Amino acid sequence: MKKVLTIAGSDSSGGAGIQADLKSFSAHGVFGMSVITAVTAQNTQGVFAVQDIDIHVIEKQIAAIFDDIKVDAVKIGMVSRTETIRTIAAGLAKYKPQNIVIDPVMISKSGYYLLQPDAVDALLTDLLPLATIVTPNIPEAEEIAHMKIDSLKEMEEAAAIIHRLGPSYVLLKGGHRVGDATDILFDGTSYHYLESKRIETQNTHGTGCTLSAAIAANLANGWTADEAVARAKEYITTAIEHSFAIGKGVGPVHHFYNLYQKAGMLSNE
Repeated sequence: MKKVLTIAGSDSSGGAGIQADLKSFSAHGVFGMSVITAVTAQNTQGVFAVQDIDIHVIEKQIAAIFDDIKVDAVKIGMVSRTETIRTIAAGLAKYKPQNIVIDPVMISKSGYYLLQPDAVDALLTDLLPLATIVTPNIPEAEEIAHMKIDSLKEMEEAAAIIHRLGPSYVLLKGGHRVGDATDILFDGTSYHYLESKRIETQNTHGTGCTLSAAIAANLANGWTADEAVARAKEYITTAIEHSFAIGKGVGPVHHFYNLYQKAGMLSNE
């Protein structure tokens, strides 16, 4: 069994962050491990507090995993502070994992800034060059590329700008645009469009975390970057289509829909 590590924040409601990543890993048949960077108080209605983990504890978590277990892929999510980012970058430089997926988490759906403004430069200079694939959504890409994105052409332009920062691939997610949810994967030479219908639901909590975790799991399982992204896109589309109306706000996606279907556990859905 392949082993995949998530380095991210904890979501107390279980829909995003570490919890979503571990569910996504399990759904893809890999063994999930975690390095927790922050603890959040959040639910379907928003993020209400964040407690960052001490960088020495983050460093020890990374060492504890890599010194003992072979890591086949790493997914990086919420890294809110400059010192956290530099600690993670130093750990990755030391242990040199082969597959690194970075979800540049900046702002929650409720508008809470999960990446401190003074840490943006560290994210771009210390982490992005290490990435196999980076997966910004449109607001994140606008922040990174310093441009407004309204069209597919502008998505291509932003992906090219982000690619010059060092990642091997840029997956620019189009879910924030009006119309179909078209994502663009750019490898520095060609653009690959991943199209899917837009699913009319408000329950999309944890979609970015789940997708990037699925990509990491697929890379660990031996798929090429193009295949890993395509399979992850198919997975998250199904998870959104069968998402849960849990709580009073934006509910979570269904990480295990296909497994539940095979086990005959959907009669009470």
